[in-house]
Amino acid sequence: MRKRTKKRASGLFRGLVVTVLAVAVVLMFFTGISNLKGGSGDEGRRQLEESVRRAAAACYAAEGIYPPTVEYMEKNYGLQVDHDRFYIDYIVFAENLMPDFTVLEVSGGGPAGTQSGNDGQGSI
Repeated sequence: MRKRTKKRASGLFRGLVVTVLAVAVVLMFFTGISNLKGGSGDEGRRQLEESVRRAAAACYAAEGIYPPTVEYMEKNYGLQVDHDRFYIDYIVFAENLMPDFTVLEVSGGGPAGTQSGNDGQGSI
C-alpha cells in the first residue's frame, strides 16, 4: 500500500512539474514576441528617418534645392511611408537648408488627434 501511495504522489508531482514548465515556456514565448514587436517599431522609425534624410539629400544633389514636402520625395525619389503607422512632421526653412523633420510612430490618427496627410504646410 505504501508503494502505491508513493507512486501516486510521484506521478502527481511529475504532472504538476510538467504543467508548470509548460506554462512557463508559453509565457516566455509570448514575452519574447512582445519584446520583438516593441523593438521593430523603434527600428522602423529609425529606418524611415534615415530614408527621409537620404531622399532629401538626393533631391538636393540632383536639383539644388531640398524637397518642399514628403509627398514630393515619395513621388520623385521613391520614398515609401506607411502613413497608418508613422507621422512625419516636415518643416522647410529655406530651399538651401536641410528641412527639420521628426518621425513619430502613431496608432490610428496622427499626433494630437490630427490625421496623417498633407495639411498644405509641408507637414505630413
